[in-house]
Amino acid sequence: MKASFRWKLMASYLLLVLVLGGGLYGYLSYEEENAIITSTREQLFDQLRVATLMASKEIHDLKQDAPVLTDTLSKAVRARVTVIDPGGTVVADSEVSGGELPTLENHNGRPEVIQGRKNGVGSSVRYSATLHMDMMYVAAPFGAGNMVRLALPLAELKQAQLKLQRSLGAAMAVAVIVSLLLSYLLSNVNTRNLRMLAARASRIGRGEFAGRIPITSDDELGRLAQVINEMTDRIEQQLARISTEKNQLDAILKGMGEGVIVTDQHGTVTLVNPAFCSMLGTGTEVVGRQLVEISRHPDLHEACREVLTHQHEKHQEIALAEGRVTMVHWVPLNYGEELRGTVAVFHDISALKRAEKIRRDFVANVSHELRTPVTVIKGYAETLLNGTVSEDAERRDRFLGIIYNHADRLTVLVRDLLALSELESGEVNLQPQTVQLEGAIRNALLLVEQRGEEKGVTLEFAGVSGTGSVTVDRGRLDQVLINLLDNAIKYSSTGDKVAVSAADEGKMVRVSVKDEGIGIPAKDLPRLFERFYRVDAARSRDCGGTGLGLSIVKHIVQAHGGSVSVESTPGAGSTFSFTLPKPGAKL
Repeated sequence: MKASFRWKLMASYLLLVLVLGGGLYGYLSYEEENAIITSTREQLFDQLRVATLMASKEIHDLKQDAPVLTDTLSKAVRARVTVIDPGGTVVADSEVSGGELPTLENHNGRPEVIQGRKNGVGSSVRYSATLHMDMMYVAAPFGAGNMVRLALPLAELKQAQLKLQRSLGAAMAVAVIVSLLLSYLLSNVNTRNLRMLAARASRIGRGEFAGRIPITSDDELGRLAQVINEMTDRIEQQLARISTEKNQLDAILKGMGEGVIVTDQHGTVTLVNPAFCSMLGTGTEVVGRQLVEISRHPDLHEACREVLTHQHEKHQEIALAEGRVTMVHWVPLNYGEELRGTVAVFHDISALKRAEKIRRDFVANVSHELRTPVTVIKGYAETLLNGTVSEDAERRDRFLGIIYNHADRLTVLVRDLLALSELESGEVNLQPQTVQLEGAIRNALLLVEQRGEEKGVTLEFAGVSGTGSVTVDRGRLDQVLINLLDNAIKYSSTGDKVAVSAADEGKMVRVSVKDEGIGIPAKDLPRLFERFYRVDAARSRDCGGTGLGLSIVKHIVQAHGGSVSVESTPGAGSTFSFTLPKPGAKL
């Protein structure tokens, strides 16, 4: 018998009811379970936040304080409380006695612990091997890698779910399948754009800013895509600005002649520039190290501690290796009322100290050089004025000769001082021209020939090898040659020989004056070209020297772009050399 349309319609109604009922059953069962679990989990999370705060404040010694805290918290929140150390060992558990704690497994593999260490808070619902029942767990870190965990049994939740399932009945079963299927289909359709947005946000998080999300609708997802695109533009601009500012700061620090160092409040170096590393002779890998590890200078450490302690500026002068002196300016680095560290700027004042010492030495040397002739002139002049030698013409003439010689020495000294001052000022008016060295050398030898004959010293021109011409101020060249030849004659003995030669040396020509005199000790060679420096002061004054000749030679040669040098062996003679540029040479 074929079923009538009515039965078919009733059957359709019944099917519809079954479908709707099943859907309602699945929906209510699912939502009720989620609501119960979510509510319980949120309650546990709130309790967990309180527990972590209490653990951070109350637990100072993990082994001693944790058991007391777990018992107190367990009674307060009515849940199982567990404290786990960084190694995964259970230190205290409100449901496990102290004697049984060593038998528990390592808890670092528990899902809630893994998630809590990774994300800051974790949760899981699983079977407890310790209490042999289903439990809901939540865990969060505190202190130096420790974890606190709360757990609640799910027995009551299971009972509530069972009552709901019985009340809804079997008619809800089909609705569960349909609801799941529809949820699956709709979720795929509705989350397609969301998955695209999430992927784009993930690329932004990795620093990939190329490309933008296409906006295909004007609904909430379309507006969200627009917001993400605008956010990407702002982040990209902000990162570009930060990068530019960082590059500018790096360039400024690298270009500074002053050394800069920044430390945190514990004295750990957070920033340095190359000038600081050069001053203290450290490597570039100093960031993250303590200041005491970088430099052992006690004044430096004391100043850093003082600024960090008292939070005030400080200036100090410290001596570094190789005779370098720096002025250090310390400033506390504050953020509001909070001390974040210190900033120190190192000013190299070595040149100022050397200039001050040179000035003092210069004044002392000039005073000393002037005192002797002035004293002699004054003494002999007073004798003449007293008339004690007026009847003795020979003695009077001898006194006048002495006065004349010392006055001449003063004139030479003043002349050399004026010449040296002009050269050191850098304002000397040079008139460079192409000069044939052979003619200049022969002319200088001719000018000092008489002095050589008087001393019994042979003067010799050893020839010019190579170009034979230089670019130089002719008058200054004569001054250099005469000074060097005069010195060679002064410190040579009768029968010795002084030879002058010249040879090419790249873009320069080297002129050498070699003598067979007494020579110069090695310890005196580095200071030989300093003002007023004499190897044998008494002999130099007896020979009429002012102690400025070699210093004048050095400055004249350097003003032409050349250099001076000396080689000497005591008892075997000395060789003074200087270089001058060839015509057309670019220095």
